[in-house]
Amino acid sequence: MADRREPAWAGTDADQGRLAVGTGTGLRRPGARRVGAARAPGTEGAIAIRLPLPPGTLPTLWQDDERYVASYLSVYDGYYLTGDGGMVDEDGYVYVMGRTDDVLNVAGHRLSTGSIEAALAGHPAVAECAVIGVADDFKGQVPRGLVVLKGGIDADADGERIRAELVQRVRDEVGAVASLKQVDIVGGLPKTRSGKILRKTMRELADGKTPNVPGTIEDVSVLDALAGVLRPQG
Repeated sequence: MADRREPAWAGTDADQGRLAVGTGTGLRRPGARRVGAARAPGTEGAIAIRLPLPPGTLPTLWQDDERYVASYLSVYDGYYLTGDGGMVDEDGYVYVMGRTDDVLNVAGHRLSTGSIEAALAGHPAVAECAVIGVADDFKGQVPRGLVVLKGGIDADADGERIRAELVQRVRDEVGAVASLKQVDIVGGLPKTRSGKILRKTMRELADGKTPNVPGTIEDVSVLDALAGVLRPQG
């Protein structure tokens, strides 16, 4: 998703009080000099902010100026790379879909976990969800969905139907190339205390590895409960 040729730019538009978006190696926003062509609504890309940034904003990495320049200032000339991927809707609002390193390589196709998660989250029974890439000998990786249902929905009675609907929903919205075939209904998703879902930790469990559990995890019992679901069987 982080393509050098197709960044998406996000910044504030003071006149309209919303996010404005531009693309290419430049940007486009109301009242600004046109230095890039606007992308079609719904097209995902890397979110980058045109320089200069406000004084004191994201000046460097602690004791590592070279990595800061290489990682954030060198990918797109004249832009700060946020590391987030997203898209702009028809009204000009930016949706942050996830980190650009949360990309699956499914049989040579690069897929955003954010786009698959957006499809799952759109189901009326889903309260929250996460998608991870699980190692696969044939395709490299395959996506696996984990969803938490909204209160009042009986997972035992309706779970099979909901899982089938979610698989079909991803196929319809993302495409058959997504190859999502497994969706697990779980009681909760492991998060840090700031609310970040621990996708990497879940991916390590699903790949049969010993996970690196961060000290900032909010509730380690949630991860323990998922271990039986995620770990390879046999």
